[in-house]
Amino acid sequence: MTNKIKVKEIFSSIQGEGPFIGYKQLFIRFCGCNLNCNYCDTDFDAEKSNTYSTEELLSIVEKNKDCHSISLTGGEPLLHTEFLKEFLPKCTLPIYLETNATLAEKLSEIIEFVEYVSADIKLPSCTGLPELWEVHDKFFEVAKSKKLFAKVVFDDKITDFEINSVINLVKKYQIETILQPKMNGNDLSVNNKFIEFTLDKFLAKYNKVRLIPQVHKFLDVR
Repeated sequence: MTNKIKVKEIFSSIQGEGPFIGYKQLFIRFCGCNLNCNYCDTDFDAEKSNTYSTEELLSIVEKNKDCHSISLTGGEPLLHTEFLKEFLPKCTLPIYLETNATLAEKLSEIIEFVEYVSADIKLPSCTGLPELWEVHDKFFEVAKSKKLFAKVVFDDKITDFEINSVINLVKKYQIETILQPKMNGNDLSVNNKFIEFTLDKFLAKYNKVRLIPQVHKFLDVR
């Protein structure tokens, strides 16, 4: 029997975050998340979502072959690995996984079908969550064989301890790291001087760091 999945929304747009900014992607937004970040502005609740079979989603993929890749986003897509194990092997576009980087065992179930991994590093000062350094470390150990980069959302509460902890983690895997200033709606939550100051702190200890805001919000696209 074919698996079915609740999906909050499906749409094509440009990627607005990280090193793949500007590439057209087919976004599949899954419902549900295992975390509750303070800054989350995404509606991934299962209410008013639609149910799709594998075949129905594959039909949508075939109609969007001009896209660079399929962005699995959420929420947290790795909560749905049973469906993904059926869906991903049949996809004809590369898979770009956007994840909170906390479910290493779930990732290991589908990693062979994923080409790109956009992995969040969650700062307690910005998310309101407990420290997740060891959890992220286990995730990166699984993801390191893929085209992996880390994304760090920060605000003016970021600490030197957090900066050093992030650097220690990304240095271990030598992965590109994207600093992303937290947004309040369509406005940056921190001023330009603080953004530059924070970037320089990272670059003093690790050179594979770039600062990229959420470009899609400045362009007013999804």
